[in-house]
Amino acid sequence: MGVPVAADLLPGLRAARDLMDREYARDLSLDEVAGVAGLSKYHFLRCFAATYGQTPRQYLTRRRIERAQDLLRATNLTVTEVCHLVGYESLGSFSSRFAELVGVGPSAYQAGYARTGAPMIPGCFLLMIGLQDRYGSAISEKP
Repeated sequence: MGVPVAADLLPGLRAARDLMDREYARDLSLDEVAGVAGLSKYHFLRCFAATYGQTPRQYLTRRRIERAQDLLRATNLTVTEVCHLVGYESLGSFSSRFAELVGVGPSAYQAGYARTGAPMIPGCFLLMIGLQDRYGSAISEKP
């Protein structure tokens, strides 16, 4: 992993990684993520790779694919819907990256779990929960 990173930089690197974990579906720029860490983008790139063993882009890609795996296993969303929910604009790019990292394409992955897995969560329910988390409940609580 190269030269060790100074301990005082680790909280900023963790904050940047946490941002990528939370906002994986957004188009995060290197400048934005490096800014969270309080570093220039080039210094951030070197420090992140030295600390986590992969570049920020590789980390974000892996995070998106892991989330896609969760959605494909547990919901009845289509591959295209999952592709867009995890931050990809191109189904072709998503499918090839998924197959590269997982070993099978997203459709085959989903089909494997559909035969053997637990009942699927309806996609409309999942989307409503996500909207509630993002925008709050439309139902006001009584005091």
